[in-house]
Amino acid sequence: MRDDVEELYDYDAVRALPTATVFVVRPAGPTIVLGGSQPLEVLDAGVGARAVRRRRGGGGAVLLQPEDVWIDWWLPADDERWSPDVHVMSQRVGEWWCDVVSARVEGDVAVHRSALGGNPAFRVACFAGRGPGEVFVDDRKAVGLTQWRVREGVFVSTVMHAHSSARLLETFRDVPPGLGEALNHHVTSSLGLDGDELTAALIIRSGPITVRHLLLIA
Repeated sequence: MRDDVEELYDYDAVRALPTATVFVVRPAGPTIVLGGSQPLEVLDAGVGARAVRRRRGGGGAVLLQPEDVWIDWWLPADDERWSPDVHVMSQRVGEWWCDVVSARVEGDVAVHRSALGGNPAFRVACFAGRGPGEVFVDDRKAVGLTQWRVREGVFVSTVMHAHSSARLLETFRDVPPGLGEALNHHVTSSLGLDGDELTAALIIRSGPITVRHLLLIA
């Protein structure tokens, strides 16, 4: 995808990392992140002042905000946690999230293990569908997940929102009927979770691993 949207990471630098690394990222302000093959034209022309970035990996748009729990993993191909199977890799990271969340909340916490699901019209927004490895609590989405694979390894991006995605709807050029209801996902407060404590637990669960804290400035 070639347009004027800046990529979310320096992905060449990521794929050159020789050891497993977890990135704990906080955006300085609201940031819309488009999927790797998602055209900029899905956004309303008036979005203008809002920060827009593009990630590598599938899925739809997501609105990231400073209080979100945004955690990404880079696993080199020679790491024992890496898998050549795209679904196994997604589920492995989803299981890390599932273990941490299920120890802290009541209800049925489950990893989506089937293929991509949900209304195709809603795939414009990440949190309106179901993808391999994503985590649900009582059948309501809690963690979004996408991955980017190269010969050197795999980069898995995850987020649990601190706020609803209602503001994301305001940025789309066209909003499919029912998308708002489909975006009724869990947030940290609806599950009674503390973002910092959750992050610390995920680092321990996925370790041993190098930790990098990043601030995304638009």
